Amino acid sequence: MTTRRSALNTSADEFRALGHALVDRIADFYGSFDERPLTRVSEPGEVRELLGTEVLPESGTDPRELFDRLAPLLFDHSLHNGHPRFMGYITSSASPLGALADLLAASLNANVARWELAPVASEIETRAVRWVADFIGYPADGSGLMVSGGNMANFVAFVAARSRIVPWDIRKHGNYGNARRLTAYVSMETHTWVQKAADVCGLGAEGVRWIDTDDDGRMRLDVLERQVTADREDGRLPFIVVGTGGSVGLGIVDPLPEIAAFCKREKLWFHVDGAYGAPAAALDEAPADLRGLSLADSVAIDPHKWLYCPIEVACVLTRYPDALKSAFSFKPSYYHVAGRRAVGTDFYALGMQNTRGFRALKVWLMFLAAGRAGYEESIREDIRLAERLYERVDGHPALEAHSQRLSITTFRYVPEDLPQEPRATRERYLDTLNKALLAELQAGGELFLSNAVDRGRYLLRACIVNFRTSEADVDAVPGIVARLGERLDARLRP
Repeated sequence: MTTRRSALNTSADEFRALGHALVDRIADFYGSFDERPLTRVSEPGEVRELLGTEVLPESGTDPRELFDRLAPLLFDHSLHNGHPRFMGYITSSASPLGALADLLAASLNANVARWELAPVASEIETRAVRWVADFIGYPADGSGLMVSGGNMANFVAFVAARSRIVPWDIRKHGNYGNARRLTAYVSMETHTWVQKAADVCGLGAEGVRWIDTDDDGRMRLDVLERQVTADREDGRLPFIVVGTGGSVGLGIVDPLPEIAAFCKREKLWFHVDGAYGAPAAALDEAPADLRGLSLADSVAIDPHKWLYCPIEVACVLTRYPDALKSAFSFKPSYYHVAGRRAVGTDFYALGMQNTRGFRALKVWLMFLAAGRAGYEESIREDIRLAERLYERVDGHPALEAHSQRLSITTFRYVPEDLPQEPRATRERYLDTLNKALLAELQAGGELFLSNAVDRGRYLLRACIVNFRTSEADVDAVPGIVARLGERLDARLRP
């Protein structure tokens, strides 16, 4: 017997040595967050220069040398969302166990498309989907699958709704099977994924109705009802209403039970975008409106947000066992299985992808490791810390607390001696000052926040989905923000 040699292969011993050395480096990196900055200011040209030659190399390089150079480059020139003072976008600190699960999944290289291609991986995904549903209080006997992120999870549900609600064979005739224009209804707080879905599905921007919100940012049912009635009278075909289960900016939760009742009465598909907020529905003390997601026809949730999984993995759930298959299934000849004895889940038939990575492994493994109680404890603590931050901000003379929902707190820096009048001038200056302040914070490496805009007011936004964040980190925020704000105000104020 002969062994084929390839520059792409490594022996078991070589792999073991490379892997052990890399895991040691990563472990040291995990332990260094308290000593290293969140990020460092780099220009694109600088990073490109650090990467070295832009020309495709003619011959290869020793992998040990590559890892020796690459690991420090990544550790020193990235934004570290696992840092305890990362409170910016809804990208959680990723569990180290999830990273190992991704290594195992990549090593297996399973294609979770058809059951026979990945028997164990397919069953793990089936179980992981069911556990996600069970965790958030959603019916676990429906259908679902893992996808890349919230955009795709919401998109898959959007297509399933279109397929199920329209009264003609839309998969055969498309949107042209009827003269009525398909119309979707979303609140003003809905994420931009809906614009992409409407675009790709042929509805166009005019196929989306943006429903006004109340003073708390929640969808107004009276406006929704009037709009649906008017659109039907105008010859349109309403088919989906999207409720928000924790908006990315302010953590707003729509009145989901009331929307569910309306959709049931009007025979519309009710979808909940719970990409961020859905995990909080697992808590006994969760807002009743959020727990109303259990009434939805479909739900999107991102385990790489508030279930602390490494990027990327999201999950779409629907209460109907056949909804995804009816929307996506085709039967190509190359997937014909002769003599199939048992029925397993063919995930290629439930969504957009044929070739599918083993995303579910980290979700399933982390549920096994943490259990329901471990997850609930971490989510509850994130919320408590966000509430603590609101209290600390509210008690600081130079900070103005604005809102606190789920694990999101918003506020802004307001100099104590800033004149109250003229009001319009004051507000314009505060927007300018806080924009400049956020830029300083994000570049400084000490604290990372993001922004929100509410009723035209520019706000600093802290979102805690981070199991490394402590009370000490939260308590440090007001002082850091006020110190930088005072310095900028001295430079910027006319």
